[in-house]
Amino acid sequence: MNDGKPKRKREKLTPLTILRPHGNTKTVVLGVTGSIAAYKSAELTSLLVKQGHDVFVVMTKDATEFITPLTLQTLSKNPVTISFYDEKESWRPNHIGLADRAHLLLVAPATAHIIAELAHGLAGHPLAAIALATRAPILIAPAMNGKMWEHPATKENVDKLKKRRVEFIGPEEGMLACGYEGIGRLWKVNDIAFRVEFLLARQDNLIA
Repeated sequence: MNDGKPKRKREKLTPLTILRPHGNTKTVVLGVTGSIAAYKSAELTSLLVKQGHDVFVVMTKDATEFITPLTLQTLSKNPVTISFYDEKESWRPNHIGLADRAHLLLVAPATAHIIAELAHGLAGHPLAAIALATRAPILIAPAMNGKMWEHPATKENVDKLKKRRVEFIGPEEGMLACGYEGIGRLWKVNDIAFRVEFLLARQDNLIA
C-alpha cells in the first residue's frame, strides 16, 4: 500500500557493516596468554575501555591459571573467549567474527609459545586462529624469561612475524618473576595502550 511517502532506499549490508561498531569506536581484540604478567591484562583492559574502545578478550587456557575470565569480562563488558567450544551462540564461529570485527589485535602478554604458534601459522585455539584470520594490524607485547627471549628459535620467530608486518613492543629489562634480572618484562601497560592509539590513528590515516 502506497501512502504517498517516498520509499527509503534499503542500505546494502556487508559482513563488515554488520559486525563493526558505528561511530569512532574501535574494536580491540586483546589476547592474553599464560605468563605471570597476565594479571596486568586487567589494567590494560580497563585503560583500553577508558580510551573508548570496544574490547574483546581472548584467553589461552594457561592464561586462566593467572587471572579469571570473569575479571576481564567485567572490565571489558564483553564475553571472554577461551575455547572453540564456547562458540555456540550462532552458526558463525565467534573467532572468525572477532577476526573480521577487529581494528587491532593486541597480544599482551605474549609468551614464547604463542609467538612460535603465530610464526608458524598454527591455529589450535581461538587466539591463534584469530591471528591467522584477521586482516587487522597485530601488536605483540612479549613477556618471558630472558634466556627464552634471546634464544635463536624465538629470535627467528620474531623476525618471521616482523617480515609479515606484525609489530612488537618490548620486552623491557628488570627483575623477572623467575628470579633473574634482565630482559623479558612486559612493557609498561600505559605505553602499550598509547601504542594501540598510535596504530589505530595510523590505520585511519592510511584509509583516509
